[in-house]
Amino acid sequence: MRIRIIGSCGSGKSTLAKELSDKYGIPSYELDNLIWDRSAENLRYPESVRDDLIQSIVSSKAWIIEGVQCKDWTIKSILEADLIFVLAPNVFIRDYRIIKRFVLSRVGLRPWNYKQSFKNLCKMIVKWNHQYNIEEVICTINKNHKTATITKNKKQVIQLIEHHLEVVVSESEKNLRGNQRLSKEEIQW
Repeated sequence: MRIRIIGSCGSGKSTLAKELSDKYGIPSYELDNLIWDRSAENLRYPESVRDDLIQSIVSSKAWIIEGVQCKDWTIKSILEADLIFVLAPNVFIRDYRIIKRFVLSRVGLRPWNYKQSFKNLCKMIVKWNHQYNIEEVICTINKNHKTATITKNKKQVIQLIEHHLEVVVSESEKNLRGNQRLSKEEIQW
């Protein structure tokens, strides 16, 4: 199963991806970790490295990819996804999560990929939360002939995944029965 999770900063993408990864045994990937070389502050990977990394991930059999990014270099993850979820909890819930994560990471109670600055906190709240354009994300997904499900929380996502799995299993069983019937007919000839 290939799952793409998109949403603004603080929408719960990383938490959801980790929980889904644990529940279904599917590796999860943060797009930020394909952009930023965590060995130094503000060091980006070359675009060619980033693009090779995403290509390697999307060509694998199963994955969960999460990130705010819905740009040209991430389109392959949308095209190859079986399920696409856009997380859209209330903006003030997202603000709370961003501030909580900032405080917990700054005091050392929650590890984070990098040391956040107050400037970065403001950018996350304003640009990556309040100014995040969910309509543009949906438009990009639709333009690539895919469908996204807008959800408010992980409970909705898990229900949708479980439904998807039931449909896939049902279709597989139908196909298997059809193939078995064909085999019996071939034997009679």
